Amino acid sequence: MRSVFLLLCSAAVLSAADPLKDAPKPLPRAAGGIGTRIPDADFTDLAGKKAKLSDYAKAPLLVVAVTVTNQSCPLSKKFAPVLAQIEKDYRKKNVAFLFINPTENDTPRDAFASSIVIDKDGKLARLLGMKSTTEVVVLDSARTVKYRGAVSDQHGLGYSLDAPRKAYLTLALDALLAGQTPDFAATTAPGCPLDLEPAKVSVSHTYHNRISRIIQQNCQECHREKGVAPFGLETYEEVVSQKGAIRQVIERGIMPPWFAEQGKDNDRPHFLNDRSLSAKDKTDLLAWLKSDLPRGDSADAPLPKKWPEEWAIGKPDAIFQIGKPISIPATGTMPYQNVTVDTNLTEDKWVEAFEIKPTSPGVVHHVLVHVIPKFGLGRLAPGGRQAVNTNVDDERNGFFAAYVPGNDHLVLGKGFARRLPKNSTLRFQIHYTPNGQATTDQVRLGLKYAKEEPTSVVKVGAVMKPDIRIPAGASNHEEVAKLKVPVDLTIRALMPHMHVRGKACRYELISPDGKASSMLLDIPHYDFNWQLRYQFAEPVTIPKGSTIRFTVWYDNSANNPANPDPKRMVRWGPQTSDEMHLGYVEYVIDRTQDEDEPFKSDEKPKIPKEGIDIPERFKKGLSLFDKNGDGKLDEKEIDAMPEQIRGRVWDYIRKTRD
Repeated sequence: MRSVFLLLCSAAVLSAADPLKDAPKPLPRAAGGIGTRIPDADFTDLAGKKAKLSDYAKAPLLVVAVTVTNQSCPLSKKFAPVLAQIEKDYRKKNVAFLFINPTENDTPRDAFASSIVIDKDGKLARLLGMKSTTEVVVLDSARTVKYRGAVSDQHGLGYSLDAPRKAYLTLALDALLAGQTPDFAATTAPGCPLDLEPAKVSVSHTYHNRISRIIQQNCQECHREKGVAPFGLETYEEVVSQKGAIRQVIERGIMPPWFAEQGKDNDRPHFLNDRSLSAKDKTDLLAWLKSDLPRGDSADAPLPKKWPEEWAIGKPDAIFQIGKPISIPATGTMPYQNVTVDTNLTEDKWVEAFEIKPTSPGVVHHVLVHVIPKFGLGRLAPGGRQAVNTNVDDERNGFFAAYVPGNDHLVLGKGFARRLPKNSTLRFQIHYTPNGQATTDQVRLGLKYAKEEPTSVVKVGAVMKPDIRIPAGASNHEEVAKLKVPVDLTIRALMPHMHVRGKACRYELISPDGKASSMLLDIPHYDFNWQLRYQFAEPVTIPKGSTIRFTVWYDNSANNPANPDPKRMVRWGPQTSDEMHLGYVEYVIDRTQDEDEPFKSDEKPKIPKEGIDIPERFKKGLSLFDKNGDGKLDEKEIDAMPEQIRGRVWDYIRKTRD
């Protein structure tokens, strides 16, 4: 299992709602208990003060919010500063607030001015009928439920928005203070289930003799001390405290993160890094989570697993770190950050292993590292200076190294390596996701060099379609890219990449004669939160003349809760609010063929007779080729460029043409 939450499905149901993204949904008033009276209850707050619900009778309204103030619920943490601002604004209107924390292993921080109750036995939360770690109940002075549900739809399972579309809590408070009935009196509240009801089943297996082994094998790589997950799952107490969250993500197929569909006949390629739970493990784990959670005999426990102290690849031969920390705010979203670091290498290096390590992994969604050869197009800034929010589009030329939670390092194996040219520059493209607490990050890249020259070179190319056009409101828009492979090729892994409108995708292989096709990878429910690499158990040989077809389905409708603007026609672009159509392919070629580029496009775009204007951000690098000094590049000037630079200029023209 990995740090946040994920997502999944099949082409047969591509038009259905995505079970991996969960936004608040309106509920009937009866389902929310609207109009019912909450019995009085006493409690002791974090400061040791004893109180009762009836003590708040002088306030016109009492907002009772479940909030987990530590790391154990990422959504609750994201909503904490939002709730704190609402508390500040509405206390001026005499609205009272009470925050309850029903998570046994949580350590509350002073996020709020009002009372915080440590409700370890769940008594108060159960009395109020709370079901989720992000749920809010509004009571009037007679303790009648007037609103129950979400704070807003800004954050949900699998997505975050810059701002809420519906601020349910403040809308309800404004209506109630005005003596009106809220339009939305009850909603669901996506978050971690609290699971406060008594156990209803019994099981024969225990934590020590069965469950601990499932958790250790499938979850602890991330959910451990110094792991990238927001909470640990290394002890019985930690697992029990997260039982609701674990049950939810297992039932939905969200955890462990794995989205490849194997097929009915199990006749598709298998993957070496398949994270999916076996049917028996899933059945046993869910049954135990619904039981009275027997601990069992500690003598039956597995041996503790040993994890790397720092670098999973071992001590690196070289470490490249971005020049200065990047500030990440507590809330909102951030555009991609692009930072360059000079390698200052005096000779080419063969890299056999790499590892990317953020200093604040809790806010890093993914990192792509690109190699920019000396004088190559796309050099953002000299001397390792940071260049932020640029639009350079090196994604389409593959990448050198990648990071997502759960996929932070790669060892290529004996005889395999990637070339790092001398004097090259590394470009770090970093996607940050604020998580409720402001912080900074300064990503590092660790490299291990091969002691001998490799026999095979590992590269990454892409089957792509830069000229995608996704209509406004389209819920199941299809785009297809094809690449005819000019040489015999061996593929090691696949890594699809789209943004938040990406819904599903497929890689298919079409035979050279066009008469047969087979499935390489089917992702019926794509999850932007997990940029997974799917490594074949046995490398796939692609005969010369075959075609790789990469198909993507996009959901640009209002039903996609992650969609920043369903009214906008979407095209290719570098930010999350834009889209991409990239079917990355990790392939192997003989070292003697290192310069071969089977994934390059030879299609020459149409260049206007008068030439094209040189973009301001590229003038320093491209003015060298502007022979007549008119600030434009004509066809002859582009043709005279080195092949690599010419290809990138062509890509730019394809992307920007109407």
